[in-house]
Amino acid sequence: MSRPLFLVAALPAGDTFVLDGPEGRHAATVQRLGVGEELLLSDGRGNTAAAVVTAVGKGTLRLTLSTRWYEPPPDPRLVVVQGIAKGDRGELAVQAMTEVGVDEIVPWAAARSVARWRAERGDKARDKWVATAREAAKQARRAWCPVVAGDPDESTAEVARRLAGAAAALVLHEEASVSLSTVALPSHGDVVLVVGPEGGIAPNEVAAFEKAGATTVRLGPTVLRTSTAGVAALAVTSARLGRW
Repeated sequence: MSRPLFLVAALPAGDTFVLDGPEGRHAATVQRLGVGEELLLSDGRGNTAAAVVTAVGKGTLRLTLSTRWYEPPPDPRLVVVQGIAKGDRGELAVQAMTEVGVDEIVPWAAARSVARWRAERGDKARDKWVATAREAAKQARRAWCPVVAGDPDESTAEVARRLAGAAAALVLHEEASVSLSTVALPSHGDVVLVVGPEGGIAPNEVAAFEKAGATTVRLGPTVLRTSTAGVAALAVTSARLGRW
């Protein structure tokens, strides 16, 4: 079994460290790591260190660090604009997309989004996405945690501006004639994939995105749920970019 990964604000400068707080409690109480067992520490920004447990306390682990390394950020970056979905479908999408390698997730207030993020509710919903991405990154042993865009929900106009600045802007649409498996991909910059909510992407939204320079693409002959379309698109794109 691979070594579990725990996230810290920053890797310690020295060779010893006490893992406490929520991560320490999870490691000591939930996973019940013992003396002599190995784990990984990461700051979620590319820096990782291997460590071994030297002592166990109540909700804490004392560690000795050994090898350290830095993993550069991926390039091209994979960005998914995810239409806000109802219930837990958005969080399911965030979890799975993080596990397969998304670098940034943008919550999008699409015209056909049933759920609406407003004021404090929007901040709480975004915080759930951040927490979900963080836990999924740990599960996947990722050196980089994906970024969840700062705004609780971006408007269609804001998404269009983001697409205009991307190295490749691709909108998943079941009526597209171009396949994602054949569209040209860049060697650098942001590859932005747009996934609609449960009701799909409205025609005026498609028009706005195409005006910004985006290309509509399809995954295959079937229509996928909003919680799985981004995952499938990331898998195809990662394979084509050599990330898989």
